[in-house]
Parts: sequence; structure tokens; C-alpha cells
Amino acid sequence: MSQQSQQEDLVSGTPGTAAAGVPAAGIEPVIEAKGLSLGQIVRKRFFGHSGALAGLVVFGVIFVLAFSSEGWGPFPGWWKYNHTDVLPLVGEGQPTWTFAPFSFGDHPFGQDRIGRDLFAMTMRGAQQSIIIMLIIGLVAGIIGVVVGALAGYFRGWVETILMRLTDIIIIIPVLLLAAVMSQTAGRRDTGTWFAQFAASNGVVVLGIFLGLVVWVSLARLVRGEFLSLREREFVDAARISGASNSRIIFKHILPNAVGVVIVNGTLIMSSAILLETALSYLGVGVKAPDTSLGLLISQNQEAFSTRPWLFWWPGLFIVLICLSINFIGDGLRDAFDPRQKKFNAKKAKARTSHGGSAAGVSAPAPVEEVGGTVVPATGVAPDSAAFGGAPDRSEGTLGGAP
Repeated sequence: MSQQSQQEDLVSGTPGTAAAGVPAAGIEPVIEAKGLSLGQIVRKRFFGHSGALAGLVVFGVIFVLAFSSEGWGPFPGWWKYNHTDVLPLVGEGQPTWTFAPFSFGDHPFGQDRIGRDLFAMTMRGAQQSIIIMLIIGLVAGIIGVVVGALAGYFRGWVETILMRLTDIIIIIPVLLLAAVMSQTAGRRDTGTWFAQFAASNGVVVLGIFLGLVVWVSLARLVRGEFLSLREREFVDAARISGASNSRIIFKHILPNAVGVVIVNGTLIMSSAILLETALSYLGVGVKAPDTSLGLLISQNQEAFSTRPWLFWWPGLFIVLICLSINFIGDGLRDAFDPRQKKFNAKKAKARTSHGGSAAGVSAPAPVEEVGGTVVPATGVAPDSAAFGGAPDRSEGTLGGAP
């Protein structure tokens, strides 16, 4: 039977079958995707995920606020202060944001000990952290997917070389490499091209460097997924039909492994924020006069007991960015993975209460005990499968002659 005829049977119901055209209780029918393209199916599933929508809204607000308030490149920002401006202290640097009456004031997030506006510094820090996160996610995602796909598909000496390279990179301490890279980039008197480029593009260099060392976990997971998928029937069919190895990898196997790639890619991006925070806190990440969320926490660690607002806002933005990225990745995994099935407990309960049982599943016949023998309840015909005998064909007696 063709796929189209099977879908039509699911929609209209097959004559002679119980609960024809009715899906099992609580399971959303696959036929809701009939006539939709892959992009439409993905969008429908993603926008039906409440956590993913919440994460997308929160990250979108932070992204727009960070890049529009401080500006980026040739585009100026709308906030009146810059993250390097030193201003007179207002109210000993306390936040001027009030709720009754509602007012932002001149310094809604407060000021640091020398008078710089904390809102401007937090927005600049969020901007730099987001740039580093996106660069790390892009670099690590591309390298991890390519290495894992090649190792899992070709096996043999290709897998051996790539996996041993992965093992070598795993054992190298990231903090030590970051410290060496930071010192090399900071030596502007050397005149090397790397020092000159890093002096003016420190955030880009840090993101690329971290992306070159954090792809190993993604490569291992993609390799395991490819080892499983390369033995499936659709890969054999594509190979027999004459498809090239590159087409099989990127057109047939990779779309089926997209759930693993997206989830672990978003985990890498969220952990990149924390890694950049740790490096900046230790002084080997983003350096002054530029700033990042981790550097803000590092610079104001001595004022935790006297001016805690200097920690609240950078820490809050770090948490919000990490959580929103994780929620977005969870929604994308559910949208792209064709093996995900949505179970609705409320619909299952409603169908079982109204219909007596789930569609296509017969409810057990009621029984009663008479003289130590279990027999069907009064008015219920015995079932041959349940009682081991032929079905009763008499009309008025139980177990009578036919």
C-alpha cells in the first residue's frame, strides 16, 4: 500500500476496523502534518512549544536592548552614556530605577565606585558576551559536525585519526591555552600579525580560539549518531540508487541527527557564556577598557557586601541568556526531530472518560465470582479468548447446545 493511501485511510478510516480514523488516546495524529512542507512543520512545532517561545522572547529582548542601547560598529546607540564615561556619583551610586512612581532615572542600574554608568557597562558586557557565544557556537558547531560525521560514516583509518585528534584536544586545559593566547595577544610590541589583529579584535579572537577547543563533545555525539544511522535501510537505499557519500552524509543522515546537533550546539553556546565569564573573571578573557559580564563581576567583587547591585545585573543577564538559549534549543530539538511524539494527558483522559476506552483498545469485560468460579457478569457474552472455550451461540442459556 502506498504512503498516500495509508494517509487517506488514517484520515477517513478503514472500513471494518475498530475506531477507524481515530488516533490513540492522547497521541497527536501524524496526519495533522499532511500537505505541509518541512519548514511549515518545523515552524508549527516550534511555535507550539511554550518554553521555546519564552526563551526566544527573552533572548530577543536582551539582544535588541544590548545592541541598540550601546550601538554597534558605525551604528550609534540611544542610551545617553557610554560604558567608558566617568560621571559624578548620584546618591552614592545606588540605582535610580523606582517603581512608585515608575521612573528609570539617570542611572537605572546604578554606578560603580568611579562613577561609570552600570546600565551602559552591562549592555556592553551583554553585547560582547553574545558575540563571543555566537562565534563559539558557529565555529564549534561546524568543526564538531564535520569531524563527527566523517568519523562515524567512513570508519576505518579516518575514524582513528579524527578520534585520536579529539582525544588530544580533550586533555589540553582550556584555561592554560587561554592564558597563553591572552599574553601573546597582549604583547603589542612584537609587531606580529596576530598581536595586531588581536589588539583591535580581541572578542573575535577569543571566540574563535574557544570555538577551536570546545567542539570535541559535539564531535563524539555526532559520531555515535552516525554510527547508528549509517546502518539504516534508507542509507542503503540511497547508496544503491547511486548517491554520493557527501549527499548521503549531508542530505540523508545529518537531517535525522539534527536533534543531537541542535541540543548540544545550544549547550555549547550556553556554556560558552559561562566559560567566557570564568576567563574574564580570572583576567585572561576580555580586558579593559572593553568589558564583558564576567569582567564586571571580577572588577566589582570587593563591593559585594556594600554595593550588591553591581553583581545583581551582570549575574541576572548571564542567567537569562543561558536559560533562554537552552529553552530555544529544546524547542528546536522537538521541532526538527521526526521521532518526537506529543502526548496530551488531558485529551487522553477526556477520550477514555467519554468513549470508555482508548481508540482501538477493547475494554475488559466485567466479571463476577459465582461459587468459586469466575464467570462473565450478567448480560455479558463470554469471550472465547478469555475463558478458553468456543463462543456461546445460544440465545437464552449459558453454555447450552448450539
